[in-house]
Amino acid sequence: MLILSLDTTARSGSVAIVRDGHLLDEHVGDAALTHAQRLPGDLIEVCRAAGIAIADVDLFAVAAGPGSFTGLRVGIATVQGLAMARGRRVVPVSTLEAIAASAPGGARRIAAWMDAQRGEVFAQVFERDGVPQPVTDAISAIAPAAIDLQRSALAGAEFHGDGALRYREQIVTALGSAVRIAGTAPPLAAAIAMIAAGRADRAVLPHAIVPLYVRRPDAEIARDRRLGRT
Repeated sequence: MLILSLDTTARSGSVAIVRDGHLLDEHVGDAALTHAQRLPGDLIEVCRAAGIAIADVDLFAVAAGPGSFTGLRVGIATVQGLAMARGRRVVPVSTLEAIAASAPGGARRIAAWMDAQRGEVFAQVFERDGVPQPVTDAISAIAPAAIDLQRSALAGAEFHGDGALRYREQIVTALGSAVRIAGTAPPLAAAIAMIAAGRADRAVLPHAIVPLYVRRPDAEIARDRRLGRT
């Protein structure tokens, strides 16, 4: 099965091609460009490098959130258009599940922290045995200082994601210097494709993708503040 996956939750974003569980190519975008500006070229480049055409793709996969409202909207709309044009299905994948799946090494428990801006992180804890399984039921947007609220779930966890990198000091202060924090945040498209390869049963029709926003867009919050609604 040939899978094309797309992540637009990170500023640079990434696109990957996987065939039968093997990564053919992964392309990381230029963070200086918007997703809308770079995506056409990135899709062409990853297909060229993998030696395939979009028409060859059997299944699409996309990061469905959490992430920025604009980034998610662009990524999901792009995959929806590609899949609809070819009569294909799409596997929506949680960004935090992809962070957990992309974590190298042998850590069994992964705390996936994604920088949510506004002094918060999107956070979820996973137990990794093959496809990561969530330990905490819901994705939440929390202030790093509120780490004590998840202390029991975080016992023995290794922290991954750009949120863990940004708030390293707060994590160490709360949990001690022995806590393990990954030194890099790798691109996620390959992990998204691998999850889709193992969970093709999650595939939905393109129009059925439901973005996972967790909180309201910044534009709505700013509008309500101007109108005195908050």
